[in-house]
Amino acid sequence: MKKNIIISLLLIFVFNLNFSQIDRSKQPNSGPDPEINFGAPKTFKLKNGIQVLVVEDNKLPVVTYSLRIDRNPIIDGEKVGVSSILSAMLGNGTTNIPKDEYNEEVEFLGASVSVTFSGGSANTLTKNNDRVLELWSDAIINPLLLEEEFDKEKTKLIESLKSDVNNIDAIASRVSSALSYGKNHPYGEFTTQESLENVTFEDVVEYHKTYYIPNNAYLVVVGDVTAKGIKPVLKEKFEGWKKGKLPVNPEPSYTENVALTEINFIDVPSATQSTVIFTNNTQLKQSDEDYFAGLIANQILGGGSEGYLFKNLRDDNGWTYGAYSSLGSSRYGVSRFTAEAKVRNAVTDSTVTEIVKEISRIRTESVDPQRLKDVKAAYLGNFIFSTERASTIASFALGQRLNNLPEDYYETFIENINNVSAQDVKKAANKFLKLGNTRIIVVGRGSEVVAGLEEIGFPINYFDKFANPVAKPVFNKPIPEGLTASDVISNYINSIGGREKLEGVNTLITNGELELPAGTPQQVMLSVKQKMPNLESVKQKVLMGGQVVMEGGQSFDGETGYIQGPQGRVDMDDETISKMKAVQGIFEELYYTDKQLELINISNVDGDDAYKIKISDGSDVSYRYYSISRGYLLSVESEDKSKNVTTTNYSDFRSVDGIIFPFKLQLQGQKISISEIIVNEEIKDSSF
Repeated sequence: MKKNIIISLLLIFVFNLNFSQIDRSKQPNSGPDPEINFGAPKTFKLKNGIQVLVVEDNKLPVVTYSLRIDRNPIIDGEKVGVSSILSAMLGNGTTNIPKDEYNEEVEFLGASVSVTFSGGSANTLTKNNDRVLELWSDAIINPLLLEEEFDKEKTKLIESLKSDVNNIDAIASRVSSALSYGKNHPYGEFTTQESLENVTFEDVVEYHKTYYIPNNAYLVVVGDVTAKGIKPVLKEKFEGWKKGKLPVNPEPSYTENVALTEINFIDVPSATQSTVIFTNNTQLKQSDEDYFAGLIANQILGGGSEGYLFKNLRDDNGWTYGAYSSLGSSRYGVSRFTAEAKVRNAVTDSTVTEIVKEISRIRTESVDPQRLKDVKAAYLGNFIFSTERASTIASFALGQRLNNLPEDYYETFIENINNVSAQDVKKAANKFLKLGNTRIIVVGRGSEVVAGLEEIGFPINYFDKFANPVAKPVFNKPIPEGLTASDVISNYINSIGGREKLEGVNTLITNGELELPAGTPQQVMLSVKQKMPNLESVKQKVLMGGQVVMEGGQSFDGETGYIQGPQGRVDMDDETISKMKAVQGIFEELYYTDKQLELINISNVDGDDAYKIKISDGSDVSYRYYSISRGYLLSVESEDKSKNVTTTNYSDFRSVDGIIFPFKLQLQGQKISISEIIVNEEIKDSSF
């Protein structure tokens, strides 16, 4: 059952990839540098304080609006998350138009509108401009804020936090920000279940009233309009938005880096991979003289697939799917440099060593002239491509104003990038990449990675998932004397029903559903049929509005098999058929031999101590974790030929006909809820 459901999920991924994959990796041949000239936006201010910037562009009959609620970052303290709840509530109808009617009319007009706490946007054909602007401004000025919607969105956010409790990427992001800036910093504080519980509906309403005001807003208009023509229209649509008194919030302060490089480790016992983040704070603004050199230095190090990090960790070593870096800037001069990768536990320490090597390389070695030329060309290619989007032009126009950039900033952008020299790159790297004052955030399974990290030589400080300092955990608990892997497997068999009961299962039907984010219009239904000794069928249906829009799956009749996807039916290859034929029975543990098993250690899986067993089946290797207290199988890690690890976790154990089955499965962040398990119902061979 477990293996088949994993395969079914992988088919879902194939479906998604088949419809969305486009190769954008190849750069076009360079031509002459184009001229970037948006023209200076025409500006004016409405009586209620909205500052308007108009970029006239009549090439297409389209108008784009971008609203920016401009304020210094806020420290929300005990009520972090209030703005997230408010954002989720905005844009869901107005006090004048119900949500469904509002959305239907927007769709009918072929427009797109959004409203969030930070602002919003609208895009429309010129002919529909008046009505779309009326709808959008109504959502901004008269949002429908209902307590029942508040309760719903608050619950969704809390559930999202719960689901990410062991997500190493979420943990790494939260902890790295908190440690870099401090928990009481607007860039360092984070939302928790406790802080969300503190937020009331009244808090949200007051928050909106306080900060969502026109004298705190910029409105950028790009497209088929004139400043003269759009001004009276904006006056009409936004005149109902009343001024407010804006609280004075101080600008965010700069936080000093650590005195010496250190590793900050967060133990997640269930993690099968590690997230590694190098980070240090910087004081970089777009208006700074060395801003362009900093951009190119970052591109060379880790800005894409041609960067030092990617070439080393992905191409040369095959340790990760990707390794990248970023160099932030802000109008306040408070930002960070980061370099990160997600890797197998076995190479976590090596990854740290190699990232140190590559950062040192860009700080000490002059970049190859051809590489510098290629990086500039690739960067400018993406930059020029982005200028074709109205949203980019709006962002540039507003950024120019907020960052106090010269009027010809974007006209000279290409020239400034091309003027960056190898010496400039090295200088910028030494200024912004603080190799001696770096936090190395590592989130992973301590029992497997800490020993290697200790060998590197950097001091290691330990933190919990919420950036609180903790003592070094106890990673390796002693295995009881005399206990063998076969003993663990026997205990598992007994704990879920006993050998006789399991051997009596001739057929098994498992039905379930893939859990999707709230509001997702699709349903993904799964059905798995198994029959002794190795017949199996996996069916998958994607539904929208109760109607089947996609089907797929796989089937094996004991001799041949096929996989059915969006591109049609494909017969299983000889290797797959050989592996399917080798399957012995529905419950794999009944057929393991001593030679296949190795008891590795005691690990922790979501707070439950478990025996880690290595299963060797020819060239295939997997690791299974069996609960010490209950005996149940909690997790399976499978390695492919490239050493990539796939993890499946099991929970919500229930008895069906005297046998214990998991009713919740999680594969690489995807969750499956089992609705029904049927034992020994007749299944005809023709079903396979």
